[in-house]
Amino acid sequence: MSPAKASSRSTPEQSEPPAGLRERKKAKTRAAIQQQALRLFRDQGYDATTMEQIAEAAEVSTSTVFRYFATKEDLVVSDEQEAFFIRAWRAQPEDLPLVRALRFAIRDTLQGLSPSELAVHRDRDMLMFTVPELWAAGLANVARATQTITELVAERSGRAVDDAAVRALSGSVFGIVMDEMLRWARDPGRDIAAELDRVLAFLDDDGFNRLMAEGASEDRS
Repeated sequence: MSPAKASSRSTPEQSEPPAGLRERKKAKTRAAIQQQALRLFRDQGYDATTMEQIAEAAEVSTSTVFRYFATKEDLVVSDEQEAFFIRAWRAQPEDLPLVRALRFAIRDTLQGLSPSELAVHRDRDMLMFTVPELWAAGLANVARATQTITELVAERSGRAVDDAAVRALSGSVFGIVMDEMLRWARDPGRDIAAELDRVLAFLDDDGFNRLMAEGASEDRS
């Protein structure tokens, strides 16, 4: 083999990007597809928008759209923010009262989103609340999110997931989140992070925090 030919061959490192870079590129492509889909759904209607139109707007092939989103409804209901919330939750100090930890985790998650990412969330919420075909999928998202909060609260408080206090807290928090999201869908000018934190503060009282802390100490003794 001549030196010229040897030097022209690509190594694995040259022929494909590193794993981390590939994942970032995939995430960027996925986000761009969903953002364009939501824009089209908002501007011309969910039923009137085709997967081909979405692919054209996102400057990708239709097969690429289907590779990231198996169905049209997935373009609306698919949401990867749960992982960011769990990360923010686990970053809260252990000695922080439970309700306050929830408040701060929700606030940190929302404040970590760019204006365009927040707009995507608002468009998703509006579609799930107004398009009948998306109600079932939206309810599945609600059930999954409620279960996640319940499990995290149970874990941190040392209580069982079916404990009445755990269910009361997770249900109250999720009810507040849903109410604020509905208000935000109607009024995009609302500061959703600040409003959620303000309303959740009503749950952040000494009595409830003490109740949850007592349950944790009893179960661990």
